[in-house]
Amino acid sequence: MPPLTTPKSGDALFASVERVNAELFTLTYGAIVRQLLTDLEEVEEVNKQLDQMGYNIGARLVDEFLAKSNVSRCVNFKETADTIAKLGFKMFLGVTATVTNWDAEGTTCSFVLEDNPLVDFVELPDTCQGLQYCNVLSGVIRGALEMVSMKTEVTWVRDMLRGDDAYEMRVKLTKQVPEEYPYKDDD
Repeated sequence: MPPLTTPKSGDALFASVERVNAELFTLTYGAIVRQLLTDLEEVEEVNKQLDQMGYNIGARLVDEFLAKSNVSRCVNFKETADTIAKLGFKMFLGVTATVTNWDAEGTTCSFVLEDNPLVDFVELPDTCQGLQYCNVLSGVIRGALEMVSMKTEVTWVRDMLRGDDAYEMRVKLTKQVPEEYPYKDDD
């Protein structure tokens, strides 16, 4: 029997992941958002595109996270949310989130970020007030959770770029999809 491995801490995960320069990452993301604003012209379309980009990223990041973190299967949505907040955000962004505002059913919560590396050097002009600048993060959460059989809705509640005191994403579990195993033909 192989030895049991313990999950790595958020700091150990962050240290083990290959990183790019934070300023380069931030400026590149800003350039992508700016180009989307130029190409799509409608802020709502940019929000949708950022969410879709994040979804595609999250669908791939979850594999890397599971491979490197040694995290065992989460038993419920609350444990999954805690894992994302403490380990996932730390591993990929170098920050941790706080999970708060749970509903009575345990299917809706908020991720609160005090610090967000995506928004360094960013000021939204008046013409972009409807822009969800960090919408890529909500897509990442949605995409990653869908890959582990959890359909979710993710919306931004607070945004420091709009003068709020923190960044807050509201995550609602809409459906727990039962895992499907490939059909095994005994013939």
